[in-house]
Amino acid sequence: LGYDFGSEARRDSFKQLMPAVDLAAGTMVPANPYDARQMVDYLESNLSEARSLIWTLNIELTPVYAVEPKGPFAREVYEILQQLLSGQIQPEDTDDYVERVSIPGLITGRTVKLFSGQVVPVIEPQSTRGLYGWKVNTLVSAALQTVQTQTEAADEDTMRRTLGSFLNRVYYDLRNLGTTSQDRALNFAVTNAFQAASTFGQAVLNGMELDSITVEKSPFCRLDSYCWDVKLKFFDPENSRRAKKIYRFTIDVSDIIPVTLGEVRSWS
Repeated sequence: LGYDFGSEARRDSFKQLMPAVDLAAGTMVPANPYDARQMVDYLESNLSEARSLIWTLNIELTPVYAVEPKGPFAREVYEILQQLLSGQIQPEDTDDYVERVSIPGLITGRTVKLFSGQVVPVIEPQSTRGLYGWKVNTLVSAALQTVQTQTEAADEDTMRRTLGSFLNRVYYDLRNLGTTSQDRALNFAVTNAFQAASTFGQAVLNGMELDSITVEKSPFCRLDSYCWDVKLKFFDPENSRRAKKIYRFTIDVSDIIPVTLGEVRSWS
């Protein structure tokens, strides 16, 4: 998550309105709008100013969407954006640190030009539903704790490594813009790490490692829904002749917030 000004005039207006910073011994310097810490403090006491920023959703520091909250819950959405930005500037070893965010919204068809000249599409979050921020290691720990009763026989270090590898693989190897229903199903599979952890627990017990992740259109679905099957394929690194194990769970992406249907199924 980031922010942009769009023009020099907008940037200078923030520099003019933001309070001066006391460095040390009473030395006051003008505010720096590009300093996320100063911006977080300013927005905390002046939340209405968040509307004057162009909030951006970034992948590897590259803006891919402009986030423009609309509707009756716009103020609440801006408040969460400010909190997520605050979490991103926290030390990485703290519980409040935010490494990843999820921002569901509708693509408006409009675009906005950033200060750099880049043009990005605009998405509109409809409410605070689905707005999350998390740290990968904390998410893995929470997922393992939740399914501890199911995976108590599995090695925790191996479970942690396998689940972390799954998350990072989707984050970096299978990254996407989330514009298609197939991509949304894959992205939700990563966000819902608790379900993935229960799957990995069974695979790790059998000494298997993650091989591939595929998303296929579900052959059946409930009325007015759009379902995709996410398949996780595992293999035995010590025995290439051993049959691979496939775990499948179905995700319905017809709503802004995807949901999981049924139970996890597996076969060799």
